Amino acid sequence: MSHKQARFPRPVASEHIPLKARDVSFSWADTPLHWLPGDPFTTHTINVLHLLLPAGERWFVHVYKQALPLVRDERLRADVIGFIGQEAMHSQAHDAVLPHLREQGLDPTPYTAQVDWLFEKLLGDRTLPPGRARRWWLLERVALIAAIEHYTAFLGDWVLNAQELDRRGADPTMLDLLRWHGAEEVEHRSVAFDLFLHLDGGYPRRVRTWATAFTALVFLWQRGTRFFLEHDPTLTGTARRATFGDFRRSGRAGTLPTTGAMLRSIPRYLSPSYHPSREGSTAQAVAYLASSPAATAAEARANGAV
Repeated sequence: MSHKQARFPRPVASEHIPLKARDVSFSWADTPLHWLPGDPFTTHTINVLHLLLPAGERWFVHVYKQALPLVRDERLRADVIGFIGQEAMHSQAHDAVLPHLREQGLDPTPYTAQVDWLFEKLLGDRTLPPGRARRWWLLERVALIAAIEHYTAFLGDWVLNAQELDRRGADPTMLDLLRWHGAEEVEHRSVAFDLFLHLDGGYPRRVRTWATAFTALVFLWQRGTRFFLEHDPTLTGTARRATFGDFRRSGRAGTLPTTGAMLRSIPRYLSPSYHPSREGSTAQAVAYLASSPAATAAEARANGAV
């Protein structure tokens, strides 16, 4: 493989579609605290999304608005604008779940304050002089987002295919939120990586930022799951504890991704020939969005239907 082929892997053209934000809304009035019946561990492991994503996706939008003037390709520029619109809606949709959790006795504020600090302070803008240093910090964050988006697309593809959640009676509104979001992650799965290639594409930076993103996600996710279980007012004793064994058992049961699938995703991202268009299915994502209650209601409102 030539250096050029390694640095600029070939995307699957048929997987590219124009992106649009869908102005969705959800009502949580009938959603129970344990929206996967009898399984607080899986419920709260997935609930960590509501804690991480609002701040994280606001940060995505902030960074991409800074990167947008550097984009010289018109199609990529349109993709980045579409990505920004979708990520802004994701942030709002997950943020709207938090008042519902508070009403049920689970106040996430201590955890979300830490997440806000991470994205706004540690990964936020720095007082740097214009020029090389400022551009370096922007490119580091663009590469971090590409690594994170590899996992959001992985999770999006997983939840679109997680039929065990249906079989176990998962709350339909929560399932629609997760699958609407997951479908859009699959839809725009190539944008972050394409932007990284366009602005830099260096392999050492890809590896370095992947290691940072993976470590942070594992740490934050296990910490968030433990926070939820420890503060769940309906749980006592050992039910408040979370272990890696619990995660593995849920993966084998089909209610969470398997450990093996997550580990196998690592060498794919680190392969010089990697491109996100080879992960997941745009056709499946579009098919779900055409049937999603929230997405179809948003489409009807946009078209002026009653």
